[in-house]
Amino acid sequence: MPIAPRHITIIGAGLAGALLATLLAQRGWRVDVYEKRGDPRLQGYAGGRSINLALAERGLHALRLAGGDDEVMAQAVMMRGRMVHFADGRTDLQRYGRDDSEVIWSVHRGELNVILLDLAERAGATLHFNRGLASVDFDARHATFSDDRDGSSHGVGFASLVGADGAGSALRAAMGREIELGERTEFLGHSYKELEIPPAADGGFSIEPNALHIWPRGRYMCIALPNDEHTFTVTLFLPNQSDAPGSPSFETVRDGDDARALFARDFADALPLIPNLEHDFEHNPAGLLATLYLERWFHDDRAVLVGDAAHAMVPFHGQGMNCAFEDCVALAEQLDRTADRAAAFAAFQAQRLPNARAIQAMALENYLEMRDRVDDDDYLLQRALEQKLSARHPDRFVPRYAMVTFHRLPYALAFERGNLQRGLLVELTRGHDSLDTLDWDAVDAAVRERLAPLPADA
Repeated sequence: MPIAPRHITIIGAGLAGALLATLLAQRGWRVDVYEKRGDPRLQGYAGGRSINLALAERGLHALRLAGGDDEVMAQAVMMRGRMVHFADGRTDLQRYGRDDSEVIWSVHRGELNVILLDLAERAGATLHFNRGLASVDFDARHATFSDDRDGSSHGVGFASLVGADGAGSALRAAMGREIELGERTEFLGHSYKELEIPPAADGGFSIEPNALHIWPRGRYMCIALPNDEHTFTVTLFLPNQSDAPGSPSFETVRDGDDARALFARDFADALPLIPNLEHDFEHNPAGLLATLYLERWFHDDRAVLVGDAAHAMVPFHGQGMNCAFEDCVALAEQLDRTADRAAAFAAFQAQRLPNARAIQAMALENYLEMRDRVDDDDYLLQRALEQKLSARHPDRFVPRYAMVTFHRLPYALAFERGNLQRGLLVELTRGHDSLDTLDWDAVDAAVRERLAPLPADA
């Protein structure tokens, strides 16, 4: 059967695949989406991934373009900042931004996926579930899908394939057998387990709901994100192997009893909040953490990769979904600009690959900051100065976290500018224990000399 010129086939009906389907269908494309799992709207969500996601301005912008922001935000929980739980029992809210206009939102992956699937169908996309990509004949432009329920095969023709099928992308594997992608995966050496804080006895939240809670402990940490049903998803991050005698790791914390002992020692205020700690630890799988790098994301006009399929990252900046959504917007816009799909895919890669590399690097850096620096005196002084400078020089000094999270400046610019600003903060606070001893005339002069005004958002 001949394929319509403005037809595209998306592999994966997760968050990126469903959003891209919506954006393209709204532009008049005929879109078919193939998903190896069943329809979560019929049988419940079975994603196997972290259930909480942090929605920031980049992701919100994409949802606004797709017309899904109101429905998503109705189920989102605001997070004003990091609620740091110190080892001595103290807590401190470190705001993400200046006020409640600069916050992030905790959203449920499964609920978000359902909303996006409905949006895609309403826009005119056709969704095919229980269809896992089995093989691709790129020369014949023919893909074969299999149904795990009965082992049946289903062949379809395509004009172009888009791989939105995650870090384990079947389309990426098929492309890699045809062309050199320069694929490289770097594992973090840490893994995670998910636990749960249930609602309080009165049905409300057990702890402050409008924050991302974090228990930093150097080489390891625990975090908790709120859900709209008044629970918290708790994520314990540990090294895979111990680097010193007695150091916690998944090598030494092997069962529920070990987990309870760890929490009693290092996360004492969290322990009473997690009544099913032993069960959750023993029954929930350990998730791996890795960064995927590719040198090439597309195969002429026949296939292109987006989101985690192209650039999976560790979750510590909360930008994986936001970056993938930004990919979807960028790809749809490139396809708008030219009928030459190979040129559109090449332009998309040129635009997005440097930015993906930048946020991958920042996500790795943020892990070190979250687990090891948020309770450090030098860090806290530099952060206090950062906030002062952002108020005194709003056009020149925007904290890197704000550039990434509350703006849509290119990630690569935020990375470069953030490194420059960080060096300035270290220099200006060296030898000081308080902002009161700074020479503010010299500080302001240094900012004006070193930092040019930032451009407007994309």
